[in-house]
Amino acid sequence: MYAVLVTGGKQYRVMEGETLRVELLEADADSEITFDNILMLGGSDGVKLGDALKGALVRAKVVGHGRADKIKIVKFRRRKHHRKQMGHRQHYTEIQITGIAAGDKK
Repeated sequence: MYAVLVTGGKQYRVMEGETLRVELLEADADSEITFDNILMLGGSDGVKLGDALKGALVRAKVVGHGRADKIKIVKFRRRKHHRKQMGHRQHYTEIQITGIAAGDKK
C-alpha cells in the first residue's frame, strides 16, 4: 500500500518502511507524528481519492534533524565590476514511515 501526503508545501509518495527528508517539522527525535493531509491511497484493491479518504492517516517516526548540502548562488554582471555570492543550507527532518491507515470505509 502507498499514500500521497502533503507536508511543507510538497507532495510525497510514501510506502511503509521508507525513509525520506521533508521540510523541518517541530518534533523531537524518536517521536511519533501523524499526517492527516492525504491526497491518495493506492494498493492491491485499487486507488482511493476524495471523500473515500476520510480518516486516513500516515504514521511516521522522526529519525532526526539536519541541514542539507550548501547550494551556491552567484550573481555576476560582466564588464560591470559586480559579483555577488551567497549560499543556503535548507533545514530538514528525516522521517521513517511506520504505518498507513485507510480510515473509515463508508
